[in-house]
Amino acid sequence: MREIVTLTMNPALDITTATGRVIATDKVRCGTPRRDPGGGGINVARILHVLGASATAVFPSGGHSGRALEDLLATEGVRSRSITIRGSTRESFTINEEQTGLQYRFVLPGPSLTPREVESCLDALVQRAKDAAFVVASGSLPPGVPVTFYQILADALAESSARLVVDTSGPPLRALERGVYLLKPSIRELRDHVGRDLRTLDEQVSAARELITAGICAVVVLSLGPDGAVYVTAAEEEHCPSLAVPVVSAVGAGDSMVAGIIVGLERRWDLREAVRYGVAAGVAMLRTPGTAPCRRDDVDQCYAALVRRATVGQHSDTAY
Repeated sequence: MREIVTLTMNPALDITTATGRVIATDKVRCGTPRRDPGGGGINVARILHVLGASATAVFPSGGHSGRALEDLLATEGVRSRSITIRGSTRESFTINEEQTGLQYRFVLPGPSLTPREVESCLDALVQRAKDAAFVVASGSLPPGVPVTFYQILADALAESSARLVVDTSGPPLRALERGVYLLKPSIRELRDHVGRDLRTLDEQVSAARELITAGICAVVVLSLGPDGAVYVTAAEEEHCPSLAVPVVSAVGAGDSMVAGIIVGLERRWDLREAVRYGVAAGVAMLRTPGTAPCRRDDVDQCYAALVRRATVGQHSDTAY
């Protein structure tokens, strides 16, 4: 496979633990924490690595938490290119409540980046993308990064052969005007973007196609949570259903879907099969604790189950 480069402007050291019950004002004693490198593009790079793709994660890094994140990536064998910044990389916390099965996610703001630091991140990404097949820009933007950053990135890659995949929401999504190959919003993010409820699949497809008609992107893959995903192009659309599995943690499932789709496309599969493989990767991620990466065998087994169900026309929720 050719190189795939990911960009995470707001990375995080993800800390996951568990407790019996979360009670306001009480000391909530937790179990042994798990620490993982996190943030949209970093999560994508980790799953790409698991699936056998050649991936490099580009991200700003600062402070003790930044160094810990870099060490964790190195331990997993994920290639990275970090850009040193003065601020400290943020931390994010996930608490699993054992008595109820509920999950609480606390996401802290990122450090404020200077204009020079933002420019250094962009330059590093463009340099790494020269021979890349795909560039994945994913996640929120920290303070100091303009909301137009992803559009600036798309313009900087205009002369490159790399196809740009963007997974973002809110103002950065609204600022996009051109140059994206594939957008992957969630149904909530698309609702917020168009300002409509989008209750039916037809309405969702129509809203997704508005992005394509506007010239922003060529493909929209709309993640539907437990209902799978629907991909939309100018000429076609198709719903790829999911599988029902016990959910250990939903953290990183969308990023895992992006990684699976890119691996399928890089294998030169058609869009239907690539999105189906992405759904399988998202399902496999649901079975892992915190933001621990899913296993390749689980992804392949989920994909085989989805193919079998599509082939025989079943609608069973049995995974494998």
